[in-house]
Amino acid sequence: MAFDEYQKRDFKVVGSRPARPDGIDKVTGRALYGADLTAPGMLVGRILRSPHAHARIVRIDTSKAAALPGVKAVVTSADFGLPDDMGLRDTQDNCLARDKVLYDGHAVAAVAATSAQAAKAALAAIEVDYEVLPHVTDVDAAMQPDAPVVLEGRVQETVPAGHTANVTNYCEFGHGDLEAGFAKADKIISRSFRTAATHQGYIEPHACLASMGPDGRGELWVCTQGQYLVRELCAGILEMDESQLKVTPSEIGGGFGGKTTVFIEPVALALSRKAGRPVKLVMSREEVFRASGPTVHTSTDVKIGMTRDGRITAAEATLRYSGGCYPNSTCEMGAQAAFAPYDLDAVRTYGLNALTNRPKEISYRAPGAPTAIYAVESVVDELCQELGLDPLDVRLKNAASKGTKSSYGVTFEDIGLRATLEAAKAHPHYTAPLGPNQGRGLSCGFWFNFGGNTSVTLSVNTDGTVNVTEGNPDIGGSRASISMIAAEELGIPYEHVRTIVADTTSIGFSDTTDGSRVTFTVGLATIKAARDAIKKMCSRAAKIWGIDPEAVEWVDGAAVPAGPNAGKFPPMTLAEIAAVSFQTGGPIAGHHEANADGAGVSFGVHLCDIEVDPETGATKVLRYTVFQDAGKAIHPAYVEGQMQGGAAQGIGWALNEEYIYGEDGRLQNPGFLDYRIPVASDLPKIDTVILEVPNPGHPYGVRGVGETSIVPPLAAISNAVSRAADVRLTELPMSPPRILSALMAKG
Repeated sequence: MAFDEYQKRDFKVVGSRPARPDGIDKVTGRALYGADLTAPGMLVGRILRSPHAHARIVRIDTSKAAALPGVKAVVTSADFGLPDDMGLRDTQDNCLARDKVLYDGHAVAAVAATSAQAAKAALAAIEVDYEVLPHVTDVDAAMQPDAPVVLEGRVQETVPAGHTANVTNYCEFGHGDLEAGFAKADKIISRSFRTAATHQGYIEPHACLASMGPDGRGELWVCTQGQYLVRELCAGILEMDESQLKVTPSEIGGGFGGKTTVFIEPVALALSRKAGRPVKLVMSREEVFRASGPTVHTSTDVKIGMTRDGRITAAEATLRYSGGCYPNSTCEMGAQAAFAPYDLDAVRTYGLNALTNRPKEISYRAPGAPTAIYAVESVVDELCQELGLDPLDVRLKNAASKGTKSSYGVTFEDIGLRATLEAAKAHPHYTAPLGPNQGRGLSCGFWFNFGGNTSVTLSVNTDGTVNVTEGNPDIGGSRASISMIAAEELGIPYEHVRTIVADTTSIGFSDTTDGSRVTFTVGLATIKAARDAIKKMCSRAAKIWGIDPEAVEWVDGAAVPAGPNAGKFPPMTLAEIAAVSFQTGGPIAGHHEANADGAGVSFGVHLCDIEVDPETGATKVLRYTVFQDAGKAIHPAYVEGQMQGGAAQGIGWALNEEYIYGEDGRLQNPGFLDYRIPVASDLPKIDTVILEVPNPGHPYGVRGVGETSIVPPLAAISNAVSRAADVRLTELPMSPPRILSALMAKG
């Protein structure tokens, strides 16, 4: 559905920095998260998980566990049906393994008991016989002819002949004559890169409270980024009508894409159905790491040709991504994003997804893009070094702009890449002096941004306040931004608007909170819902004045006559119209449901200064600046927080974070003690510069901002480390041992 194109206007509320509506509840502990809800008669749920990376389930005997005191239910995959849809079947299998366990930590059975102690004893009493199978946990190894097959029958038709059964997805994007393009280059560099799988690192583990009644109706309270998706998946797995399942989202203690599917929710519902009582399931931190989705780990080849004056003549990349033990399509987003910042005559990207004996991959802020752009931007930086060129000037010379045919086929509308590059070049950070063993890294970044489905209801209360009801969990400040948009459109104070995130029975369908879509899409629907309410309020004022509704317009929060011919009446404010609404026709509300497009792509540029200790390989991030196009920053403080948060997570990804698997295929570091995310002492103050190049597909010019900020850090940090150490590194994370090894190899 097409929406209003951008129209320049002066804002009164949008662009300000009001207090966040959830702030007091969160700092005082009143906010309710996934594990905070209780219910009368509630049972404790626990899940038994596989100790093997790959094994056939020969036998599961739950009889002893079921007979223990306090145990009210035991379930296995036999308690589920067998969906026809293969994707749903894989999701179900990930919740409780059916024939094989596919990774260390794969769930095989679950119990519900009256206490945690009884549940623990029940897990110990479950007998499982396994036939251990060969396993593979590395993406390159999984693509070898003799690799163990993780899952049969998952290869898509797009995969060329000659690949193993583990290669389930293949894609190709690009245009132009690569051979001719490389022939024009004065310098060609080919490099191979590897990145480790990393976890989103959210503080709140997965948690839910499930209750199934004897009438077949269910209720689920859960921390999630999308209650409608949870309803769809759980209803499908439990073979019930979606209308019979009510899903209520809790506050969410971090998601970053990691809470966009189900892991424990169908299991909790199955336990509740069997026990006839509510069941709470909460993952431990070890379970979160072993059995909930990290991002992909990758192996990438990049080849780029450049002239002496810095023009890229041809570019090619092959991306090999492992998304764990089930098929996914992350390689497609990575392949599209890889060269998106550049205006190229000859470009080609190839993407492949391969199955490995690792947990199912789940989104992590701009899935696929950070690792692809890391490899590309590393080669661009190395070419700049080899040719003695300024890395920022080279990017300006090759930058995509309005009218550029992108590397993945679309032609860009107004975009902000050039503006962010120019802002970076003019910033004092770019020319600040560097000391010994210090380097400065630069990288561009890109994300698509999504639109999608949403529903919004805007209700005008008789006291002149407004409630906005929408269906997207707030993971980045959306309740504030939506309230601000409603206040802006209605012409009332921000403090008079409250935005509520509804359960699945209280408002129409909304897509999951992901893809940087919420402020854009829900904001669009809120504008339309507000205009619907305004039309009704103008009609009410016209009725009071005894004039035609078309003779009334809305100005600064009040209905006014449209001109002198309409009569002379004093402005009638929203509060005044609301106060007499019961005498003029009843309650007033605006509604809008949409499938939005026109989200507009987003670009950013990151600058990073790093110092490398040549004796130990240790790194210190000295300075970091983020430049990003927000289209229009609705709440600038939230936008800055998104930019800083993405940078912080990218720093961890580049320098420390990785899943480490042993020869036995088991995860060696399933906890924050050994999986090291950045803490405050690891980070400098992250400076931000917001650019506003309006998105033509939104009346306020809004673009999504939540994901672009994690795309450039991997390359920016790698380029800084490589320049500081005077040796090019090609594997992430760049932990001290890896850096020291590279320094020693250099001699």
